[in-house]
Amino acid sequence: MKRTKKLLLAFLIPAVLAVAGVASCEKKAQGDGGARQSSPQIDRIRKADVLKVGVKSDVPKFGLLNTATNQYEGFEIELSRLIAKQLFGDPDKVAFTAVTAKTRGPLLDNGDIDLVIATFTITDERKLAYNFSTPYYTDAVGMLVKKAAGYTGLKDLNGKTIGVAQSATSREAIKTAADSLGISVTFMEFSTYPEIKAALDSGRIDVFSVDKSILNGYLDSETEILPDAFSPQDYGVASKFANKDVAAYVESLITNWLNDGTIKGLINQFGL
Repeated sequence: MKRTKKLLLAFLIPAVLAVAGVASCEKKAQGDGGARQSSPQIDRIRKADVLKVGVKSDVPKFGLLNTATNQYEGFEIELSRLIAKQLFGDPDKVAFTAVTAKTRGPLLDNGDIDLVIATFTITDERKLAYNFSTPYYTDAVGMLVKKAAGYTGLKDLNGKTIGVAQSATSREAIKTAADSLGISVTFMEFSTYPEIKAALDSGRIDVFSVDKSILNGYLDSETEILPDAFSPQDYGVASKFANKDVAAYVESLITNWLNDGTIKGLINQFGL
């Protein structure tokens, strides 16, 4: 009888350990952001053998097309590459498309890109049209001005013209703050950030307004960023509203990378 029990234990213990090992592997797979997850939507991207991401091409440190190398670089570029690595095991299987505040939504809707990782601010209104991940970066709207103008804050800008990007949240944030101060400002919209900076340099506008982290990339010896900050801006990875499985997959990755310090490491790497 004792011999029978010993033999039974000899078979049961390895079996239990094997089951535990499988459970551990499954847990690890979930913990690494769900790299093994599968669904028709995710499989479609894998079948295409490339992840198509809309990124900025004119935002230093976030998404910038280096004209010398013809390569994209920045925090959001590396974030895109990390997602591609999880999907394909290869961070290079990502195709970048330059987007603006005006073009990023239609490109997602049309299926031309799978994701937007392009300083895309999360708002309640936008969440009705697109899926957003947990924020991977938080900023606030700021104002870049010429030092020679002598402005100290929004209170000095009554009657001035402020340059903003088309379809961006900056305009609403500044207008709300200006109304609360009882001052009047006008706005001029531009397609790209370099265009706004050129307008500031030439005197067509008095202020260049967008998120402060973006303004830092356009700071030079003749300009300064005012201390005022408006309307905290949370950036999230956006996907087409119907692609809930893709959104859930990305969410698992972003959440894991926020928890394990991966995203913080990228933020430090690019000096954000």
